[in-house]
Amino acid sequence: MSADLPGNLLMYLTLGACAGLLAGLLGIGGGLVIVAVLLWLLPLSGVPAEYAMHAALATSLASILFTAAASAHAHHRRGSVLWPSVWRLVPGLLLGAALGALAATALSGETLRWLVAGYCVLAALQMLLGRVAADDGRPDAPRSPLLMLAGGLIGALSAIVGIGGGSLTVPLLLRLGVAPVRAVGTSSACGVAIAASSAVSYACFGPSGALPSGGIGYVYLPAAASIAAASMLAAPWGTRLAHALSGVALSRVFAMFLLIVGVSLALR
Repeated sequence: MSADLPGNLLMYLTLGACAGLLAGLLGIGGGLVIVAVLLWLLPLSGVPAEYAMHAALATSLASILFTAAASAHAHHRRGSVLWPSVWRLVPGLLLGAALGALAATALSGETLRWLVAGYCVLAALQMLLGRVAADDGRPDAPRSPLLMLAGGLIGALSAIVGIGGGSLTVPLLLRLGVAPVRAVGTSSACGVAIAASSAVSYACFGPSGALPSGGIGYVYLPAAASIAAASMLAAPWGTRLAHALSGVALSRVFAMFLLIVGVSLALR
């Protein structure tokens, strides 16, 4: 199987920079755009076509682990991570993500592609049509025990579509009355748990030797490392931009991003 060319590595780095900006701006690890681009780029690096979709999901999540951590740290420094809510979500996120990744390994690449595309469109419509909470400066953190159950569902779906869960966690927190920028920051912290659990599952349950040298299960490490390195540098810039935008603008940017990615995957 072929090794990565310098041009491919440069594209992974560029993709990582875009993902980092999205992580800080929207509270996501850029997973949706990473999956869409990797589905095209990984075969150029020698990944067999029949494994490309699974590898795109797994590699996206492996890179998001570091992207989300950098974004969460930047938001924490600005006081926009509601840690009491994070700790109530984390147990469900960890379990749900592990089970979701295991389920995804049993699905075909074509099925996964349509699931990701459909999810993007539905999430975009929800954000465009939903009500946006006003940022009134209150740092109230939802503490319901039901957050653990919600975390399980968010973790499972996130692992199946290769994301850090921001497009699920942010709307949930907004509905619970959290101001948009705090929902974004809290979502970034939750993404660390989702990415860690699901990436380990994809690495453990993926077929041995299916990917080129540097692959572990379905995780292609050269791509994941390149994307993560660039995204960690770019995430703080996205965080600054998130704090400069209004809540309404932030949600609308989020929705349009999801819609574009969903349509591009459906038309692939």
